[in-house]
Amino acid sequence: MSIQQERAEGRRTSKIEIQDENRLAELGYKQELKRDWSVLHNFGVSFSIISVVTGITTLFSYGLNTGGPSVMATGWICVSFFTFFVGLSMAEIVSAIPTSGGPYFWAAMLAPEEHAAFFSWITGWFNFVGQFAVTTGISFGLAGLISTTATVKNAYTPTAGRTLGIYIAILVSHGLLNSFGVHLLKYFNNSSIILHSLGVGSFAIAVVAAAPKHQSARQVFQHFNDGTGVDGAPGWSVRASPAYVAICGVLLSQYTITGFDASAHLSEETRNASWSAPIGVLTSIGVSAVFGFFLLLCLLFSVQDFEATVGSSYEQPVLQILVDIFGENGAVVLMTLVMLCVWHCGLFSLTSNSRMMFAFSRDGALPRFFDHVDGRFRAPIRTIWLAAFLAFCLSLPSLGSTVAFSAATSIATIGLYLSYATPIVIALIWPKNFKKGPFNLGAFSRPVGTIACLWVGFITVVFCLPTSNPVDSQTLNYTPVAVGIVAVGAFGSWFLWARTWFTGPIRQIEAERAGVPIDEPGVLEEMEREGKLP
Repeated sequence: MSIQQERAEGRRTSKIEIQDENRLAELGYKQELKRDWSVLHNFGVSFSIISVVTGITTLFSYGLNTGGPSVMATGWICVSFFTFFVGLSMAEIVSAIPTSGGPYFWAAMLAPEEHAAFFSWITGWFNFVGQFAVTTGISFGLAGLISTTATVKNAYTPTAGRTLGIYIAILVSHGLLNSFGVHLLKYFNNSSIILHSLGVGSFAIAVVAAAPKHQSARQVFQHFNDGTGVDGAPGWSVRASPAYVAICGVLLSQYTITGFDASAHLSEETRNASWSAPIGVLTSIGVSAVFGFFLLLCLLFSVQDFEATVGSSYEQPVLQILVDIFGENGAVVLMTLVMLCVWHCGLFSLTSNSRMMFAFSRDGALPRFFDHVDGRFRAPIRTIWLAAFLAFCLSLPSLGSTVAFSAATSIATIGLYLSYATPIVIALIWPKNFKKGPFNLGAFSRPVGTIACLWVGFITVVFCLPTSNPVDSQTLNYTPVAVGIVAVGAFGSWFLWARTWFTGPIRQIEAERAGVPIDEPGVLEEMEREGKLP
């Protein structure tokens, strides 16, 4: 590249950066986070958090027992189709409102002024819980994979306590890198994209190419299996109907294609965010849908003995498939590749968590203690460790419940998708408040938004249903209890006390222009409440 070309490129970059900062200032915020992510990096974070190999591997046993291959394959197609509608609506909104707050900030901007704070509060708390629940599902799932793989060729015995210890170590590694290695995240992002594309693609091809025999298309697309009965009890296909089991079985697909709001939460660190963030949302969903379906089919077609795989002594069907095909040594090598992918997924999940929590604190919903970006490392270190701590707390029920992991994944899915749907619903009810950005669905905006909201309502009900029969203390799906607690807490806290002081997203720029000391705890909230800000 010539000197003249380099200068022209520099001018273009500077112009884009100025436009990004001006747009953020229009929304009321200073540029505090380092904005050096490209559209590829933005896509990479969401792609890494969706991480099809994570969801498919950790929930493969759940899928085989809750509907079997037919539900897993067809369910993936159905979920991918409807999730893309959710992504389209979110992409349109993030194009207009590119801030780290994501859904809760969108809700405030799209709602009428008198309802903005309420919708922002409710949306924010569902997104808040969904964020760290996703991290729990990812990193605790990785701990389970490590424990299971460690049983190959040695006498290691997994226990709930040992798995929890591994999980703590994983969270600490993610917390340290997010805190002190923020300049390295771009490079880990690149390695994650390579692992999740070339790595997973090669993994899937190797499995299907090396398999001694393959299942027929009939066995993959028409084989229904109900393993929801526990201790000899009949499954839900007997107690209720096969349709009930099939509906519950889509959790594998829906949980996997979750977390693409990371492209929004990282928009304040992304160049040309009004275009890059919506592209990140949509491409992460689309690419993940294709890669995931390919991986899922390769695994299902490569099952050597269905009953032996479902009842594997390893208690991990994917590991059993690999052992059957490659032997124990080859299986450990390939599981290591899988675990590297899952580790990257958890790393960027914590990155996304911390940005959302930082923004939520910046706007007064969390204590102002967490509204802090470290000057040296340019990272919200306090919210990074808050996210890690809450993810650890959500894993504690695993010490006494065999279904705690699937419940955590349900909580993550419901919490996040409710926070996705709320601003979409608001935009449908009050369309005049929606000043659209460069990415615009035009006349399709309302139909797409309606389909997205109906789908979120459907999965919210489905994932609260019991998935094991009989229902007792060990098999209870505590998702409705946990989601109910979040709902009661969010609505109750609003009507009891938050409505008296929480006014929605606080406009930092206006506060500073008014001479308000924005770093002093409680000052912004007090000034906003008294109407003293411009």
